[in-house]
Amino acid sequence: MNRKAQFILGTLAVAVICTLIVSVLRAQPNGVAPGQQPGEKTAEQQFKNIQVLKGIPADELIPSMQFITASLGVECDFCHVQGAFDKDDKKTKQTARKMMEMMFAINADNFDRNREVTCYTCHRGNSKPVSMPPVMTAEMMANMMANPPETTAGSNPQESGGPTAAQLFDKYVQASGGAAAIDKITSRVMKGTISFGAHSWPIDIYSKEPDERISFTHLPEGDNITAFNGHEGWLGPMGRIHDMHGGELDGAAIDADLHLATHLQGMFSQMKVTGPEKIGDHQTYEVLGEREGKTPIELYFDEQSGLLVRMVRYNESALGRLPTQIDYADYRDADGVKIPYQWTLARPGGRFTIQVSEVQQNVPVDDAKFVKPAPPEPPKTK
Repeated sequence: MNRKAQFILGTLAVAVICTLIVSVLRAQPNGVAPGQQPGEKTAEQQFKNIQVLKGIPADELIPSMQFITASLGVECDFCHVQGAFDKDDKKTKQTARKMMEMMFAINADNFDRNREVTCYTCHRGNSKPVSMPPVMTAEMMANMMANPPETTAGSNPQESGGPTAAQLFDKYVQASGGAAAIDKITSRVMKGTISFGAHSWPIDIYSKEPDERISFTHLPEGDNITAFNGHEGWLGPMGRIHDMHGGELDGAAIDADLHLATHLQGMFSQMKVTGPEKIGDHQTYEVLGEREGKTPIELYFDEQSGLLVRMVRYNESALGRLPTQIDYADYRDADGVKIPYQWTLARPGGRFTIQVSEVQQNVPVDDAKFVKPAPPEPPKTK
């Protein structure tokens, strides 16, 4: 498979930049400590040669590697030996360990162990941090003049009689067709295209109540799948499926909720409204929702229509949070409910746009579509 195809597959599979690390670094099965539940292993119990990130949940190791690649603008082989990720042959890997220790020490000594400083704080997408500010170029000056800082963004609209989070959620429900119409939807089948830059492929998406969703992207090399069956998720090309964890799984559950508009009110333990803020042609209000035991979610609602324009959610890692931004557009009526026929998903590792051309709702969807495929059998020894 060529480099471009690998990038496309990696972005589609939730931008798992270091997927190969899972198979190469995977340690031999360890015994589970007394009182430790399956699936709660630490990084050093599940992977080989973990030196600095000992004690973190194993599910956070790959997101931590993703955070490094996104912060430094590099790929896995910048620090790792291809095909032998556990080896310490590269100096950059030794440096990365020292940098992580420095970051932890800065936060411990200066910010009460709160994660205020991360890899991205200094690197900003460069393998070597920039030590001085750049000179003002003509392009930078033109951009600054064309886009002056918003004085209203981040303000508290409730201080001036603006909407509350509950009012924004209710307006979103009404704009989407009302609670009764939303709750009548039991299944949704969508067909369309998924585009990475200039490249597009067909995609089929099946959703079914309660909270089941699977998409099939039809690539020349074969189908790429992203699936959630209500309690577990999996993704990747057929034959090389891997399980979702952490923020991946949380995001898949949100995407699978056919009645998300009516469920938002009960999702958050605390909510804060800011705005108005301009997003494209939309003047929006932001709701920052805090969730018990999970990362927060940012929701942006159009001031006029009340529809959801953007969602930002996060994947937690030991080094920092990885954002996923989804922009919703092209809302159309489908059986009495308004749904986006287009959404663009962007992460530090890439972005893609799905454009829907056909929607069917409340049609039969076979339960077999949401059955997790069995893992491939290991090769037989002679």
